[in-house]
Amino acid sequence: MSLPSGPKTPPFRQLLQWLKDPLDYMERHHQAFGDLFLGYFLGRPAVMVSGAQGLQEMMTHPQITAPGELNELARPLLGANSLTLLSEPEHQTRRKLLMPPFHGERLWSYGQWIREITEAEMARWTPGEAFEVRNAMQEITLRVILKAVFGLRDGARLETLKKSLVERFEMTAKGFGSSFIFLPILRRDWGPWSPWGRIMQKQRDCDALIYAEIQERRTNPDPERIDILNLLLSAADEEGNGLTDVELRDELMTLLFAGHETTATSLTWALYLIHQNPPVYEKLMAELTSLGAGLDPLELYKLPYLTAVCNETLRLYCPALLTFGRQTEAPVSLLGREIPAGTVLAGSIYLTHRDPGVYPQPEQFRPERFLERNFSPYEFMPFGGGSRRCIGMALAQLEMKLILATILLGVKLEHRSPAQPLKPQRRGALLAMESGFTMAPLRGLKASASSEYSVTTVT
Repeated sequence: MSLPSGPKTPPFRQLLQWLKDPLDYMERHHQAFGDLFLGYFLGRPAVMVSGAQGLQEMMTHPQITAPGELNELARPLLGANSLTLLSEPEHQTRRKLLMPPFHGERLWSYGQWIREITEAEMARWTPGEAFEVRNAMQEITLRVILKAVFGLRDGARLETLKKSLVERFEMTAKGFGSSFIFLPILRRDWGPWSPWGRIMQKQRDCDALIYAEIQERRTNPDPERIDILNLLLSAADEEGNGLTDVELRDELMTLLFAGHETTATSLTWALYLIHQNPPVYEKLMAELTSLGAGLDPLELYKLPYLTAVCNETLRLYCPALLTFGRQTEAPVSLLGREIPAGTVLAGSIYLTHRDPGVYPQPEQFRPERFLERNFSPYEFMPFGGGSRRCIGMALAQLEMKLILATILLGVKLEHRSPAQPLKPQRRGALLAMESGFTMAPLRGLKASASSEYSVTTVT
């Protein structure tokens, strides 16, 4: 019994290769070693697993678990009590507490907020003037999640919290700051003059605002509010225990981070891909305009071609590169190979979504593939899988569909980006688009199914 083969490159150099270009790292080593290979892309030895069969075996084997301590990279941002860092049975108990706001009538009640926030952002766009698409999408998704989590209305409190959160998220999302996620040795707080010290001070600023909101809500309870914080304040487990302030803070940070960054990235890719493919745009517009006025969230959620467009975007450029880590608790057989106990495993969502045996011409943006067949949860898994599947999946899907529909029906856009195709790149622990994608509303034009499609590319 032995670990799978893998690159002979020294571990630290492998980590640097991952930090520089994780896609190249995965593609090269998958080509060389197949669906199982041993690497040091997490800063420790881990087996990368790809392909639907491997992921299914990994996620369903009774001796392969998903301990929270494997997600230690997230601790500085999310906190030790985040759902992400909890192990069983605490993980399942906490998950049950957090699930209600993301299902049923409460989920659909967020639809009006999403439309209003999107329309408010669109009102800021000036015809003929380019805007950075990712920044605009981040503005929308962050306001949506702040509204959903805290119920905050427009005003000084929302703007202060939004500004503080954006600054904190950006500090470890790009450039040198993103290295702190994978290199704990750099996390040394030597005061405000040190990089990590500045990050931790910004974290404390965010925490102060969040704790103040929690305290105010505990002091002045309002059972009529439907935001997530209100629901969590009243939630209790089977023994009647609610969440402490620290536990609330950690879960709120988890929802705030995961609930806007990934959705903003996916929306940016969707707008880029839709406008790069005129037949897709025309077919999508025909479906959207068939709904008539109102954009009922439930009807929109069920639209087949809009769903296919969103799914194909998430397949091609899923923000999550890997599943949450797994660990073998005993020797197991994985893809016919005996894996020792104590082995760390990570599923490659990126490689699995590009399996040509499942997705012919995998680099092509073709939403129709999602209308032609159904894919298993191990072939298509943009929200992860198993016990660690994203609890906000339904909200993210509703948000993506409703924001796209509101924008596409409200304004016609043209490219102002460079002519060459835009490429994905690492942004913190996620996959994002390289900077520079801009669009501009056409003067005096609204989108319609009958309008002639055109995209102007300005170099």
